[in-house]
Amino acid sequence: MTTALPLIDISRFRDPAADREEFLAQLRHAAHHVGFFYVVGHGVPEALTSGFFEVARRFFALPPEQRLEIENIHSPQFRGYTSTGHEYTAGSPDWREQLDIGPERVTPETAPGDPAWKRLIGPNLWPAALPELRETTLAWQAEALRVSREVLRALAAALGQDEGYFDEWFDEEAATHVKVIRYPGRPAEDADQGVGVHKDYGYLALLQQDDVGGLQVEQPGGGGWIDAAPVPGSFVFNIGEMLEIATQGYLTATRHRVVSPPAGAERFSIPFFLGPRLDAVVEPLKLPAELAGQARGVSEEEHNPLLAAYGENALVGWLRSHPKVAERWWSDVSADRG
Repeated sequence: MTTALPLIDISRFRDPAADREEFLAQLRHAAHHVGFFYVVGHGVPEALTSGFFEVARRFFALPPEQRLEIENIHSPQFRGYTSTGHEYTAGSPDWREQLDIGPERVTPETAPGDPAWKRLIGPNLWPAALPELRETTLAWQAEALRVSREVLRALAAALGQDEGYFDEWFDEEAATHVKVIRYPGRPAEDADQGVGVHKDYGYLALLQQDDVGGLQVEQPGGGGWIDAAPVPGSFVFNIGEMLEIATQGYLTATRHRVVSPPAGAERFSIPFFLGPRLDAVVEPLKLPAELAGQARGVSEEEHNPLLAAYGENALVGWLRSHPKVAERWWSDVSADRG
């Protein structure tokens, strides 16, 4: 089993003394050939990252009835708590419990003819018994957004574009998303699906993981799995499907999974998904000739077509992952997107 992913020091992107072309070449290689890489030099205070894990543990230690007060079945926006086994990946239940958090917004009024994805906009659900979770989560979310946008700007430069190429879709209406996750020990030795094999459908994903491990990345060409072993002080980044569409496959959304920890252990992780405005429609960018010649084309998978309209792509993902929420709140559109 391979155990190495590239490591990128993003502080070099803003350091005038650094060799910019060398840095961009390193980032381009990591993003093109692997699609997953560690990022250090991000500037997020350790007190915030460790503090978020501390408050997350306190949330999952609440009595079940207090967690279920904010169960996602109460949210048309798929926000709130999901108990173990109630989110699905590739048709199978994942062995994790989690809290889904998006931008804190007011539910908009909708009218006939409005796009269905507009109903994904709305408020979060927060536990009354742990008010500090909201403050900590939103502070961490703001830092994750800052770092993710810096990495995206660096990627734009590495692809021969202006640094601000992607900025128009990441204003105050951007559809960012946070998951606070606890993986309990596996229920049986052969039941190891913490999260099944999948790709992420935004532009980038950022992951803060604890020291337990379990994230695995598919090797290029499907030749096995790479362990994304925890690296202290780092975030793990990966390419999402929207960047695959934008680059016509020069960057590819890499398949990955999480293997459950052994019985009696537990793992905590906090992913952040950098999504654009829900009304964004991804258009191919004009790559330099030497990069365009290495583009692999957009993946064509029968059960996972990639949609350039981000809101539609995001909605398909939510409906597949949370069938009970879909049944309660989205029965009028679910059949069209199964």
